[in-house]
Amino acid sequence: MEYNTARNHLIMREYGRNVQRMIEYILTLKDREHRQQQVSAVIELMGILQPHLRNVEDFRHKLWDHLFLVSDFRLDVDSPYPIPTRETLRSKPERLPYPKKHPRHRHFGKNLERVIDKALATDNPEMKDGFVQVIGNYMKLAYGNWHKENVHDDAIRAELSAITHGELQYYPTSGNANPAPVISMETQFRAPGNTTAPAPNSNNNNNKRKQFQQNNYKQNKSNKNKHKYNKNRNK
Repeated sequence: MEYNTARNHLIMREYGRNVQRMIEYILTLKDREHRQQQVSAVIELMGILQPHLRNVEDFRHKLWDHLFLVSDFRLDVDSPYPIPTRETLRSKPERLPYPKKHPRHRHFGKNLERVIDKALATDNPEMKDGFVQVIGNYMKLAYGNWHKENVHDDAIRAELSAITHGELQYYPTSGNANPAPVISMETQFRAPGNTTAPAPNSNNNNNKRKQFQQNNYKQNKSNKNKHKYNKNRNK
């Protein structure tokens, strides 16, 4: 019996030892055309063994790179992609330039500061008002996520004004610096010629009167049914 300790090193375990044996057999073939046919069959088999790579954009490119990696870069075949080398495999990627600027208001994040800077640099008043509405709504959302409670518009207006030194003013009702006054429902639906205000709590009085009438009707009906039952029982 052959044990794993007596076998050669398995380079890529996700493909198994049989695929590695196939590639090692292809290395022994002398005919280049026959070797190319065998490599195409192994590529198809590797794609079946790794179905999750099908969702990757350069799916077949990865398979060919793995093929040359398993063959220890000794396979001499034609590849539709650039043939990798041992140096390119060991090369390290370039270091990413991490941002060194810290946000001034960390609880809102850095993206909000970018939107505020863009709003301050905008000369179009309509576009600036749109930026202010988006900034205010995002600040309310961030406040709710952190504190798990609603925040008043005046607090958002005061904080945005403090951040921008009074250059941006948040008015959620109308979107301008002069918000429209709040009109009550009674004033809105009052007749044009009627200037007198309706009686206070008129709706509550009407509801109480209707409830009283319904209770009397139910009580009288129950008394009639009880009297009828007693009359029939006496007979």
